Amino acid sequence: MKVDYSPTLIIIVAAILLMQSIYLFLDARKRSHNYWFWGIVGLIQAPMPTLFYLIFIRKIFHKKAGNINDNRDH
Repeated sequence: MKVDYSPTLIIIVAAILLMQSIYLFLDARKRSHNYWFWGIVGLIQAPMPTLFYLIFIRKIFHKKAGNINDNRDH
């Protein structure tokens, strides 16, 4: 079974992987994380490396401890 992919699809997928890799590399370098690792991992697949980076490295869902009890004191 041979599957032929259109050149347009291959270019779109390559562009998505390259943009993801560049974003991960630059952002990880700015934040002093393993930027080469994240840049290479970003070339492998999408969007899981970006999701892992945002959740576990950048901790975008991290709540600040001071905000939990602020409303109860007033």
